[in-house]
Amino acid sequence: MATFLRPELSNLCTYVTPPSDSLPLEFDYLDTNELPWDLPPRLKEDLAQQYIRDLASHRYPDAHHWQLRQAIARYVSEHSPTEISPHQIAVGNGSDELIRSILLATAIGGYGSILVAEPTFSIYGILAQTLGIPVYRAHRDPETFAVPIAEVNTLLGQAHPPVRVLFMLQPNSPTGNPLTAAEVDWLRQLPEDILVVIDEAYFEFCGKTLVGDLTTHPNWLILRTFSKAFRLAGHRVGYAIANVDVIAVLEKVRLPYNLPTFSQVAARVALDHRQELLAAIPTLLAERERLYERLQACPQLRVWPSVANFLFFRLREPAQTQPLWEFLKKQGTLVRAIAGGIRVTIGTPEENQRFWQRFEQGLREVL
Repeated sequence: MATFLRPELSNLCTYVTPPSDSLPLEFDYLDTNELPWDLPPRLKEDLAQQYIRDLASHRYPDAHHWQLRQAIARYVSEHSPTEISPHQIAVGNGSDELIRSILLATAIGGYGSILVAEPTFSIYGILAQTLGIPVYRAHRDPETFAVPIAEVNTLLGQAHPPVRVLFMLQPNSPTGNPLTAAEVDWLRQLPEDILVVIDEAYFEFCGKTLVGDLTTHPNWLILRTFSKAFRLAGHRVGYAIANVDVIAVLEKVRLPYNLPTFSQVAARVALDHRQELLAAIPTLLAERERLYERLQACPQLRVWPSVANFLFFRLREPAQTQPLWEFLKKQGTLVRAIAGGIRVTIGTPEENQRFWQRFEQGLREVL
């Protein structure tokens, strides 16, 4: 490794994404928690006409995302006991950029560390490590995936440098469980010198939000995304909701012109047509429950209930996980091998049926 590069990055495990350029289009992509349905053709045509008629490719995007922030604030306010201001919204190139901005604003340069409860979304720890920020890791209950509150409190007391950010997913990925009432009460009691980041990437599937707590907890921040229920994974739009002072600092540390004009327009169009787009969620949730019941009947594995758009299960014989994952891939279904188990995204009814048929065949031939 070149001597001018930071040596600790040589062994860093990066976030793994499927090599889409080497996979055939007919694969069922049940590994990245996207919604299985594209935007309706009519909305795509609307976007195409806006691109032709209104967008100037030779001009930089709106650097302040003002129209989009106003639209997001109106949407968030629909599920909040108090009105959310556009000044409480920050927009990023996906939630990943916002996570990185949070780390830049809180812990870089030896000022602090972060804490996560694993298994959880790996990007929190990966991005912290790329910035040289220490990561403290608590281990969730292996039966329920509950947050180990006593262990976390111990880590918070011992951490050096002190923990500046605690990341929590609601619901958690890859396990699909929501925060319990006890966990929420514990989060409300954390000291104000810790930024509590609650990632609500799957809000539209579970309907659970803690946005209402922002008025009484200025050290809280909510993350959300357009990549899941709003079908805009290809446009990379995420947003944060927080105290205006926190948002003002996030705006200072982000890159200028970070979100392309077309992505901003696509997010506004999705919000304008949210009732139509979100109308597919009941069908998806019914598919999730149908697949959960099927998996639950398999004695070779254990599956956990989920309030997200995916299910997580583990085989009774852990060594068989990788062969099953490889078998499903060869058959044309991509799932995620993670945390000692497999996470499967809920797809269309047809994709789910193909997964089940291939899964049953895998149980017979591989296990």
